[in-house]
Amino acid sequence: MSGGDGGLLYLDDAYAAEVETAVVEAAGNALVLRETLFYPGSGGLPPDRGWVRWPGGEVAVVGHRREGDRLWHEVDGAPPPAGAPVTAVLDWPHRYGVMRHHTAVHVLSGVVYHLFGATVTGGQIYSDRARMDFALEDLNPERVAAIEREANRVIQEGRDVLVRFVSREEFERHDLVRTAKNLVPAHLTTIRVVEIAGFDAQADGGTHVRTTREIGTLRVVKTENKGKINRRLEIALSA
Repeated sequence: MSGGDGGLLYLDDAYAAEVETAVVEAAGNALVLRETLFYPGSGGLPPDRGWVRWPGGEVAVVGHRREGDRLWHEVDGAPPPAGAPVTAVLDWPHRYGVMRHHTAVHVLSGVVYHLFGATVTGGQIYSDRARMDFALEDLNPERVAAIEREANRVIQEGRDVLVRFVSREEFERHDLVRTAKNLVPAHLTTIRVVEIAGFDAQADGGTHVRTTREIGTLRVVKTENKGKINRRLEIALSA
């Protein structure tokens, strides 16, 4: 998958908030950029928002769609024609909120796995909150307090969040990877792994902060029983 002739900048640099690029193709109220920093959303992670600007014009990015190996950005007006130089600009507060909560749920899932051996069954991330479902039969107040306490301990350690592209062979051998390896498409020979240094690693295509300390303080604000062996934790973050 590529933005157009270039690449998906968010895979290598989640902090790139603005880029000078060009329109590769335009049709209706949608366009393909030569390089793009807009994450299209996937797997419980919301899409980026932002703007495409050029001399004398601007459109808001309101949606995304994949067609073959191209990523189309849907906009709220007529885009400039193919070949036009443009500036792509993220809604940075939205992106950064998602980044913080995304890394937070990686910490959360690692803590729940280390404490109780429970794996993730679902989840949804927003810019101001997140929820994760776990294969747990019991989630009493003592367990919730232990999860919150341990998660904040890991966060305050300021562990680096590392993004690496590894071969499938290395991915299969990685001791920290808890992603169900059979869920990673068999045709992928290179896999993007996000690792919280020395603590947790998962196959992941989304955006994250550079260090756990950027997450802030994690609070469990709600728990729900979602089935016989399925418990939901909703979290929020403060600075």
